Amino acid sequence: MTAEVRRRVLAAWAASPARFREDANAEEDYALGGYRDRVIVELAQNAADAAARAGVPGRLRLTLTDGELVAANTGAPLDADGVSALSTLRASAKRDGGVGRFGVGFTAVVSVSDEPSISSRAGLSVRWSADQTRALVAEIPALADELKLRRGNVPVLRLPFDGTPEAVDGYDTVVRLPLRDADAIAAVRRQLAEAGPALLLALPALAAIELDDRVLELDGDAWRTVEAGGPLTAELLADRPTEERARPYWSLRWAAPADGLPRVVHAPTPSDEPLGFPALLIASFPLAPDRRHVAPGPLTDFLLERAAESYLELLRAFPGPELLDLIPGPLAEGALDAKIRRAVLSRLPDTPLIGVQPRGSTSGSDHGSRWTGAAEDVGAREAAAGLAEGDHPADHDGEPVRRRGRDCSVVDGTAALLEILGGVMPGLLPFGWSARHPALGALGVRRVEMADVVDALASLERPPAWWHELYDALAGAATSELGALPVPLTDGRLVRGPRGLLIPHETTTEGLEVFGLRFVHPDAVHPLLLRLGAAEAGPRQILADPGVREAVTGSFDSQDAALIADAVLSLAGGLLPGAEPWLAELALPGADGDLYPAGELLFPDSPLRQVMADSPFGVIAQEALDRYGREALEAVGVLRTFSLLRAEDVSEVQDLELDGVEDWEEELLGGHEYPPYLPEFTAVRDLELVTDWQAALPLLGEPPLRQAVVDPLHAMVGSERVSIPSYTSWWLKRNAVLGGPMRAPGSDPLLEGLYDLAPDGLDPVFARALGVRVALADVTPEELLDLLADPDRTVGRAQLRALWTWLADAGEATPPEFVRAVVDGVIEVVPSDDAIVLDTPAALPLLAGQPLILAAHDRAADLAELMDLSLASEELPGEITSVGVEHEVPAAVHAVLPEAPRTYVHHDRLVVDGQHLPWWGLNADGPAGLARALAWHAGRWPDRFLIEALLRTPAATADLLAESDLEPS
Repeated sequence: MTAEVRRRVLAAWAASPARFREDANAEEDYALGGYRDRVIVELAQNAADAAARAGVPGRLRLTLTDGELVAANTGAPLDADGVSALSTLRASAKRDGGVGRFGVGFTAVVSVSDEPSISSRAGLSVRWSADQTRALVAEIPALADELKLRRGNVPVLRLPFDGTPEAVDGYDTVVRLPLRDADAIAAVRRQLAEAGPALLLALPALAAIELDDRVLELDGDAWRTVEAGGPLTAELLADRPTEERARPYWSLRWAAPADGLPRVVHAPTPSDEPLGFPALLIASFPLAPDRRHVAPGPLTDFLLERAAESYLELLRAFPGPELLDLIPGPLAEGALDAKIRRAVLSRLPDTPLIGVQPRGSTSGSDHGSRWTGAAEDVGAREAAAGLAEGDHPADHDGEPVRRRGRDCSVVDGTAALLEILGGVMPGLLPFGWSARHPALGALGVRRVEMADVVDALASLERPPAWWHELYDALAGAATSELGALPVPLTDGRLVRGPRGLLIPHETTTEGLEVFGLRFVHPDAVHPLLLRLGAAEAGPRQILADPGVREAVTGSFDSQDAALIADAVLSLAGGLLPGAEPWLAELALPGADGDLYPAGELLFPDSPLRQVMADSPFGVIAQEALDRYGREALEAVGVLRTFSLLRAEDVSEVQDLELDGVEDWEEELLGGHEYPPYLPEFTAVRDLELVTDWQAALPLLGEPPLRQAVVDPLHAMVGSERVSIPSYTSWWLKRNAVLGGPMRAPGSDPLLEGLYDLAPDGLDPVFARALGVRVALADVTPEELLDLLADPDRTVGRAQLRALWTWLADAGEATPPEFVRAVVDGVIEVVPSDDAIVLDTPAALPLLAGQPLILAAHDRAADLAELMDLSLASEELPGEITSVGVEHEVPAAVHAVLPEAPRTYVHHDRLVVDGQHLPWWGLNADGPAGLARALAWHAGRWPDRFLIEALLRTPAATADLLAESDLEPS
């Protein structure tokens, strides 16, 4: 048979060299073009054809050994028609509807082998040989030039040769391909490594493929497939070749999942058409002549629509969240892919694909997935509202009900949250459906934000315990989305938003109804509510509620005054007195039967009843004292002792209603460009009502009143922070509550005689805050001048000199009308206009009877300026009328006084302003005068007596200096 085929082919070539050239080009095109890198696929295709013709499960074994690929398969063995088909380009023997359609796939072997062969179990064996074909062609003169031009390349498969029959146990046909070279071996090895499940899915007639190191078999449980097919109309085949029109049927198959499979369209073997779907598509698409791409036309368009419809059927096999990974995205990977993708995406929202299992059911899908929690759809009214009483779908024998994506919604939340919401939100997808998955949008599923869920919940009627479960499920949600979360109250109301609500905590709500407070129902209490702004309802939190404050301020005129008092006093235990100053407005009964603000009531044993003669306060009724107790009553303002006024963020002190508080501010904080601001303010109230300060002062010395006296206040003046004496301390000093200025025991001796001694028992800090002086630093210059001008005060001469010296350094002061001065050695209080400040001792003889202000001589000028008085040196003419002679200063003086001048003017009798003086400037008339002149001139006034001794007894200089060295430092 093979010889006859060769004879006919060679005769045709000899008769028409163009036919030879055409056959050679066609085989080369197939081997290097459409069937390049397809040898394994085409061998598998032939094996599938054989199995289909025989009607048996096909098996294919592929072995690469010693540079030869051997393919053994089961099925119908090779026959004469098969040999003819293999040696005839584009003339298939499969007119009966076999899997292959063109009869040219075997051409792929020529891409790797020059000596392919086939043997069958029936004894038929055929081989092909490039060398033998080339030799036969060379013998034909008409082809010599063509063979030369082709450089020896010939169409190998056109000339078959008889082969050696070969039997392989268990297989019906054996194909041997001695591989051409190392590149061919590498290409085959690569194709063997790439062979995978896609081959079996594309060629269902094959049950298994054995490779060198593995066996390919399909796991039926691991794959979901959908198949479709049917006849084709003549219109769809009008533009297809004749042999294709002779097979008027179509088929396609989808398989998923497609992980690791080639992402290309199979027709039925792989093409070069990319497919971005997460599934494998095998379809009878018409191919272009290159066998690599799908040919456009009516048939292709028809199959694209059928592929889209079948893909939706495939998706129905995945009713759970795994469905999302099979939804194609919007970006296509090619024109064909784009058309299928558009067709699929346009159908998704209206196709029931999402599986909804009845709540409480434990049955799953046919591949093991389970899902619960989504409610059955309800009517349009309920669906529009977004919530309904949870109707559920029928079980349908355990199969999930399929729902359209447009009828479903998804919420990003935990399993517990979605389980709860599933009972009230129809169509809500249960936990496991990723709310952020982009495929949900393609399905038409509506994403519901948590804020919208919260809004929808507001119309629900559920028991408080249900809300607690909801809060527990929402514990991990972002609080920014939960601000309007509904909360059930103890009074049966459901309110929007936890902020401002009170949570009962170790405090009963009994009796608090009078305030109209909003308490969370105990069965709904959850920590989430605290995060969202609710407050634990301890006494302080309840009292801080605006409703309580409003009730207290209006209690005096309220018919529920007793109920308000009971409620407030039940909460007030443990509060410090004055901690909530507004509680002092609480109406309470007095001993006389009238109602009083709590802040205007005293305890029966309050010492304030003795220190205030005309007390404006009432006395708390004994019944109220017995019922509520001293601690609670004192917390709301009933007075045992003085009350404290506490305030924050004070910018207008006149609003504090304290005696003289505006004067306090002006005196201590006035004169600034910006008004002062006090972040915190504390003061003792009602000081102006005290009549017995001897009894009141011990009360003020007790905490916390003592702190209001001794602790300074801090104010912000612009950007500057200043510290000032407390208002209470200022008021006590201003009003001389001790009876006048006083000094503390052990105070600075310079204060003796000026101040009375303060009573014993006052601690120094408290006494100082009351105005008791401890040191000159506690005294202002004006106050000291006033005391010095008081003739009833006693002051010693050394004390007076030290006080005048301190005043010279103290700064500004208002000159007084009277001053304390020295008149001829006697201290007297004189009019300030009569006094002068002595600034030089030389003038003393000229000032007999003159009131003198005596201080350290280096402070004289400052003191005169402070007191607005004259200096003695400025008032005296200082005219010298006697005649003197210049003398040298004795050398002995320079030993003690190196800075002494070298000469002076000696007078036998020095006369200045008509009076005899011992010295004036550097004029002197004897040792005493000269010593004083030299000491004053050199600034060594304390050394005047030593210098006088040296002048009188120069021989005793050494002894006098030694005595001087012994003087204290």
